[in-house]
Amino acid sequence: MSQTRLLVLVGSLRAASINRRLAEAAASTAPEGVEVSIYEGLADIPFYNEDLDTEVNLPESAAALRAAVAAADGLLLVTPEYNGTLPAVLKNAIDWASRPYGVGALKDKPVAVVSASISPNAAKWSHGDAVKALGVAGASVLDGASQHFGVIGTRFAETHPADDAEALTQLAATVRLLAEAAAVKANA
Repeated sequence: MSQTRLLVLVGSLRAASINRRLAEAAASTAPEGVEVSIYEGLADIPFYNEDLDTEVNLPESAAALRAAVAAADGLLLVTPEYNGTLPAVLKNAIDWASRPYGVGALKDKPVAVVSASISPNAAKWSHGDAVKALGVAGASVLDGASQHFGVIGTRFAETHPADDAEALTQLAATVRLLAEAAAVKANA
């Protein structure tokens, strides 16, 4: 049996981001036979522009993202909430990975979304926007694999999410469900 590959896109570019730490914790829960890697380089991708989306002009950073998403069996988005919505860096990644329309790297790709914010709302608006954009882009969003973490500034102020048993259990469940869905799709 081949290794199941999951790719994580983190919506916060800040080095000390709690969302980044949640992604690291999620990666640490990967069961045997599942490889989880966090994508580096979202900050390098220009905003989506059809004038750049050609064989001649395609930015190397956008091509690298598309290739990474295409090579992954499943995708995990970890998103904060900025002004009540999805961070531009994640929306931009979805836009690039969804092209060419109808056959982009996101087409039928199993995807799970984890949202986290300092508010008690737990970035549920951002989560909803991510699910909407991914669905329109043709991804197969796994509703049952969602996780929402609220008041993270307090909850994880002194503790890495990997040291929070409840968070680790929730993240492990998401990774497991995503890996199972990815394996089913790969073997279909």
